[in-house]
Amino acid sequence: MAKASALHILVKTEKEALALKAKLEKGADFYQLAKRHSMCPSKKQGGDLGEFKRGQMVKPFDNAVFAKGSEDKPLIGPVKTRFGYHLIKVLYKSG
Repeated sequence: MAKASALHILVKTEKEALALKAKLEKGADFYQLAKRHSMCPSKKQGGDLGEFKRGQMVKPFDNAVFAKGSEDKPLIGPVKTRFGYHLIKVLYKSG
């Protein structure tokens, strides 16, 4: 079974996500931005979702994390789900 670990930031709008992505690409700290801006309870851990199996997350999120080559990208997103827009940083992936 494929497993992964990722950090994410969840915001309401694509505009917010793109603004945060620009900050991250300029070297901003993912952990701090997640704590300050994410709507997900994981923000208390800097957006850390821990380890999860394929199929445990909503489909668009799951597809983005488990896509071929996603572990080589420093940042994925914005990815739209029913919860909002996610910026995702894959820490590792197996399977």
